[in-house]
Amino acid sequence: MSLLLIVALPFLGALLPGLMNQAGRASCAGVTFTVTLAAFVGLLTNLPAVMAGDLVMYRMDWIPSLGLNFTLMLDSLGFFFATLILGIGLLIITYARYYLAREDNMGEFFTYLLLFQGAMVGIVMSDNILLLLVFWELTSLSSFLLIGYWKHLPEGRQGARMALTVTGMGGLAMIAGMMILGQIVGSYDLSVILQNRELIQNSDLYLPALILILMGCFTKSAQFPFHFWLPHAMAAPTPVSAYLHSATMVKAGIFLMARMWPVLSGTPEWFWIVTSAGMITMVLGAVIALFKHDLKALLAFSTVSHLGLITMLLGTGTTYGAMAAVFHILNHATFKAALFMSAGIIDHETHTRDIRRLGGLRHLMPITFVIATLAALSMAGIPLLNGFLSKEMMMGEAYDTVMGGNTWIVPTMAVVGSLFSAAYCFRLIGHTFLGAKRDDYPAKPHDPPAGLWLPPAVLVVLVVAIGVAPFLAEPAVKAITSAVIGNVGDVYDGRFKIWHGFVPALYMSIVAVGGGLVALALFNPMLKIWDTVPRPEAKTIFDAVIRAAVRLSRALTLPLHNGAFTRYSAVMAVTVVVAGCYAWVTGTVGAPTRSVQPAGAIEIAGWVMLVSATLGMVFLHRNRLLALVLIGIVGLMVSVGFVFFSAPDLAMTQITVEVVTTILLLLALNFLPNETPVESTVLRRVRDVSVAVAGGLATMALSYHYLLRDAVTAPISEFHLANSYKGGGGTNVVNVILVDFRGFDTFGEIIVLGIAAVLIYALTEALLGGPVRARLLNRTPDKPLAGDMHPMMMVVLTRVLLPVVMMVAFYVFLRGHNEPGGGFIAGLIASIGLVMQYMASGYSWATQRQRYPHHGVIGAGVLIAGLTGIGSWFVGKPFLTSDFAYVRIPPFGKFELATAAMFDLGVFLAVVGAVMLSLDGFSRLARRAHVKDSDHAMDINPARSEKEALKGQGV
Repeated sequence: MSLLLIVALPFLGALLPGLMNQAGRASCAGVTFTVTLAAFVGLLTNLPAVMAGDLVMYRMDWIPSLGLNFTLMLDSLGFFFATLILGIGLLIITYARYYLAREDNMGEFFTYLLLFQGAMVGIVMSDNILLLLVFWELTSLSSFLLIGYWKHLPEGRQGARMALTVTGMGGLAMIAGMMILGQIVGSYDLSVILQNRELIQNSDLYLPALILILMGCFTKSAQFPFHFWLPHAMAAPTPVSAYLHSATMVKAGIFLMARMWPVLSGTPEWFWIVTSAGMITMVLGAVIALFKHDLKALLAFSTVSHLGLITMLLGTGTTYGAMAAVFHILNHATFKAALFMSAGIIDHETHTRDIRRLGGLRHLMPITFVIATLAALSMAGIPLLNGFLSKEMMMGEAYDTVMGGNTWIVPTMAVVGSLFSAAYCFRLIGHTFLGAKRDDYPAKPHDPPAGLWLPPAVLVVLVVAIGVAPFLAEPAVKAITSAVIGNVGDVYDGRFKIWHGFVPALYMSIVAVGGGLVALALFNPMLKIWDTVPRPEAKTIFDAVIRAAVRLSRALTLPLHNGAFTRYSAVMAVTVVVAGCYAWVTGTVGAPTRSVQPAGAIEIAGWVMLVSATLGMVFLHRNRLLALVLIGIVGLMVSVGFVFFSAPDLAMTQITVEVVTTILLLLALNFLPNETPVESTVLRRVRDVSVAVAGGLATMALSYHYLLRDAVTAPISEFHLANSYKGGGGTNVVNVILVDFRGFDTFGEIIVLGIAAVLIYALTEALLGGPVRARLLNRTPDKPLAGDMHPMMMVVLTRVLLPVVMMVAFYVFLRGHNEPGGGFIAGLIASIGLVMQYMASGYSWATQRQRYPHHGVIGAGVLIAGLTGIGSWFVGKPFLTSDFAYVRIPPFGKFELATAAMFDLGVFLAVVGAVMLSLDGFSRLARRAHVKDSDHAMDINPARSEKEALKGQGV
């Protein structure tokens, strides 16, 4: 199966759970399971190629000029993580089906889960680092939704915000680091970056890039000092906790460290930063976990500790350490997911996760007891379970690691971390399952249905199988390690085995396990000391930092960003003028190469009208209606200027925009006083005039300079003129630029246009539902309304003209690729025709005949434009690359068919929808202001008019 389809399946499947929500819990879980299974099976089809050592690639150009391409790769490392994500995902989906309550929205939950799953698969398969960053941020957003799924819980909302803040901050740092790597190598493709170890490590930018990338890894994988967010994410439902902590989100940082290991490791900076952070996290997490009474909190800090263990192994920089890290990632995923699901079972059946209220559950929940005990013993590193094998490898690597000339620091820290790890595992087993049965459980415990215990049982089977027969995992672990280390070194060629003889790692393990038993025996006095000794609380520190950051940001931004548009424009204008003056004074200006052309009477007359209207606008702007008229004159004169300079497309656009905006502004002015009050002092007006004059003079000087001198380099217009027809299939260069050369800009502009229209609609909705509604109902017009609200002549004329206007719009649309016109102008012309119906016949009459919602028209336009752009991917071309061909259709002759026409159709629909939605919002305000007349509409249907007349006469 194509890598693109494997990544896309979870995103496409995310549409299904919401649609199946009404069909029941089983249907939601079923479609989610099916989508994940399809992606998993598709992944497995690439297994033979991966095992053969091949690199499976998929490449699709996206924005090549920016180095952003949709490039995917699959090696053994990516395959390993994708298997964990999708394989454990199948078990989590099954578990969640039976765990969540009936009142929980299953469609919403599984939608979030599939979005998160797709983002994680995208991370581990990305070859382009810019694409990887996109998926990286998607994991932060989707995990925010999952962690805060129970929105009614304050701790859930806070945990989600904390996770998003910390991981989002690290993601921003990582973006900078990745961009630096791309600049060093000259490519944003990982497959290229991973081949340039010496170039990267010899660069002066290596250390900044390393620190920034590690910040992203450490925040995502909860490494010290960013470890505090992970336990607060425990407010999420247990299926989310099990998924995030075992195979997905917290492993993203580990994955990236493993992926970048060939080019970033092996330096003193890598060793000290990564190994130190890992050791501290491993010990700190284990110590805190021992004293947690909440089962999920204990497991959360144990996750922090084991992630620290893996980080420490990667930090040593040896190939053996990398192999031990890979092995422990596998083992940790199996026993930790099983433990979290077991904790969820206990909570589900006993209605508590407080260890102090449990005990004796082995008698009442024997299946859960076996599953949880085996998983916990594996986490403690007990022989014949998979955790023991990777722990022994960790001990051996720690024993051989020298830090700062000392041979005892790393081994000691490893033993201490393992000791406390064994202690909290023994406490989990002893205080939860052992001892006598109690009679004060919040609910009567019993083993759950198979749907809850079977998923963790599957994982525990792997725990035991790998622990008893390590040779089962050996080929996979070595193949994955080979992908991690790249060409840096050779993979350890020894055999995986349970007994290594009397080696230092064995003695270290004995001390750790024995010390764990002693710590459990001394737990109560140790707990008293722990509760007595003051210690910093990470959440308190985080909240204090956030409050300080908010206060600082307000102190910096409020004096500048105070809502005064005059201040913003003055600061921007002064800055631009000062920068321009500095450039002018310090730079060199060549002699003019062109002479000033003589101006004729027509040009002078047009200039005088333009300047007169502009000056009139300045002096008469307090009269709002007159100001609008003067703005229209300025726009008309600008359009005449476009015609004079042979730019008919711009002229048509300018005129149609002026008509539409004038009508919309007239509607808006209906709710404002006729006169603008004087609010500025004389001093402020003098300041504003000075800034405006300075800005105008600077613009005039710059224009004068450029118009009298030839360009130093060939302008881009020459490229557009030369390639308009042969590259875009059109002779109208302006339209080809809009739909082809700069189509991505146009696509963004119609999205912004649609957003603006939706915002206008939302604002009017808020006004209609707020205190403004009462003022509108009680508002009396400044002047008497006209007696004839819908003049017959205007009604007849607009209805006759509508088909003509639409025909003109259709003609302008079709000719736009080769003659002046196009989708944008055609959309404005069609909008004018529709607006005339509202003006002539009234809002009610026009609205009753509206067949399609304006929101939908905008959405359809954006969707058509986007799909047109995506279509170019399927022929191996960048996004929005147009194509064209000529066909002969008898008897009409030869025609050009261009994909740009579909993109232009999207522009047309977006423009029409945006204009009409804006009109809709203002019109509804107008109707509310004149509510008594809102139902009055002009209809010229003779039969209806006669019927209503007879009805009025009582006939």
